[in-house]
Amino acid sequence: MRLTAPDFWVIAAYGAIVLWIGWYFARRAGGSVEDYFVAGRSLPWWLAGTSIAATWFAADAPLATAGIVRERGIVANWLWWYEGTGVLFLVFFYAKLWRRAGIVTDAEFIELRYSGRPAAGLRVFSALYQGLLKNAVVMGWVMLAMVKFSQVLLGWDPALTLLVAGVVALLYTAASGLWGVVATDLLQFVVGMVGSIILAGLVLARVGGPSGLAEGVRGLATAPPAALDLAPGSANMGSLELASFLLLMGFLWVRSAQGDGYLAQRLFATRDERQSLLAALWFALAGIVLMTWPWVIVGLGSLLLLPGAGGAEVAAQLAADPELAYPMMIGELLPVGLRGMVVAAFFAAFMSTMDTHLCWGASYMVNDIYRRFLVRDRSEAHYVFASRAAVALLAIVAALAAWQMTSIQRAWIYIIELTAGVAFVWMLRWYWWRVNAWAEIAAMASSLVLANGRILSAGMARVGILPVEWLDALTRLYGPEYDFVRASAIVLISTIVWVSVALATPPDAPERLERFYRKVRPGGWWGPVAARAPDVVVEGTAGRKWLGFALSVTFLYSALLGIGYVVTDRPGAGLSLIVLSLVAGTLTLGIARREAGEAT
Repeated sequence: MRLTAPDFWVIAAYGAIVLWIGWYFARRAGGSVEDYFVAGRSLPWWLAGTSIAATWFAADAPLATAGIVRERGIVANWLWWYEGTGVLFLVFFYAKLWRRAGIVTDAEFIELRYSGRPAAGLRVFSALYQGLLKNAVVMGWVMLAMVKFSQVLLGWDPALTLLVAGVVALLYTAASGLWGVVATDLLQFVVGMVGSIILAGLVLARVGGPSGLAEGVRGLATAPPAALDLAPGSANMGSLELASFLLLMGFLWVRSAQGDGYLAQRLFATRDERQSLLAALWFALAGIVLMTWPWVIVGLGSLLLLPGAGGAEVAAQLAADPELAYPMMIGELLPVGLRGMVVAAFFAAFMSTMDTHLCWGASYMVNDIYRRFLVRDRSEAHYVFASRAAVALLAIVAALAAWQMTSIQRAWIYIIELTAGVAFVWMLRWYWWRVNAWAEIAAMASSLVLANGRILSAGMARVGILPVEWLDALTRLYGPEYDFVRASAIVLISTIVWVSVALATPPDAPERLERFYRKVRPGGWWGPVAARAPDVVVEGTAGRKWLGFALSVTFLYSALLGIGYVVTDRPGAGLSLIVLSLVAGTLTLGIARREAGEAT
């Protein structure tokens, strides 16, 4: 497929607007590192929450979702739907605490919470772990999605795609910092949602609405078994897959429960604690529910409408890489002009994620390494310049990572495993005084080792440390059928390791613990420290937080499944769940307002 002149005019207009926004906010971002990375702590909840959702709507998400639906049916989207539980836990237990901490990065939190050389070393390690390793993998798969998209729709070489899209994202991110990022994210969220909804609407129009879509997929011999199932069970999963899912929903959601990285960065940047909590709640709704179903509809529709005019050649490409289905559907369905708009929407999705990760990753490099340990006491202008240089360096690293990847879905799994082992220590360091820097180091190290077990075991076999006969068994263990069993094992083993280390090493300095407790007022298991600070009042109650969390989970997943049942031609069940969602949502908002200190 080739775009026409009107399509390119639409794309060019979008690119010009984005670059203008970057130029407009450049002066506002240049005042200080705090202005550059956390927007002077002035964001309203709706802008911060929309910015997080726009980053969530990366160019990889529609491709991966459509590919998952083609291969395994709707139910396989629990690969990422489960994270909504963790985000809602963040809403009631951590959002206000992040804003109260008054920091620039979550790595800076480490020296707020811990003291001494272990804390300093952990801060550097965390900055490299989060800002370089994890960040490069995420940006790499986002760039890979853009490469796949442009190969289908534009016929571009991968190197040209990475150069053009990367340079545009780099220019406005380096110039404008977080203010430019969130302003363009708002535009990108609107453009991306409108584009994906238009495409999904055209799919439904072509196949005869929800009833035609459901009937067509049910009658299709090449569709995955139980393709329209929304809930996992024995009909659509083997026993091992079902056990993995139960583990996933049972406790792997804790990976998202504390919030970290760019999500935490947006919470730091809000005007106050109330804005922080509401931003997280809006993101949960926008990111999990509103964005999901247009992508799923396109994935289901691709089963019926592809290979289309492409015939055997397109069928072979889809068999080799199901993630190409989404851009192929754009070429199949959209007329001139609208094609350009949806291509612009994809560029929007790409840049809304790249700008965030470039800005967030650079904040670690400058705030937690360069300024903290290498070059101290220079002017704010110097550090803003260093921040822009760090953005450029990270863009190059991300392009190199994308060059080595082949599957977005496998990269998702790797990140789940890489971060699984630190979930509980990150949650409990706020609420349990006994957690120390050594415990967190142990959790991060064990998670890193276990996530890369296949690579490490191959190296040990080469030098004779590990019997070569073990490699076949380890290779099977690291296969896709064991993904969530393996991730759950990483959580369990890493938790045992870090709790043992915490109890075997001395607690942190009493003065540091008291200072942290006074500033953040976290509640929880702080008995000895709370005794030193009897004047500190901890607001709210654990019971109200847990009730709000339970209601919010009901609200979110009732909405998600309710819309899904309507889309797949089961309106009775769908409308019942939507009503339940509205009731639970109203109650959730009331509790959230009380938690945020707003009268109802």
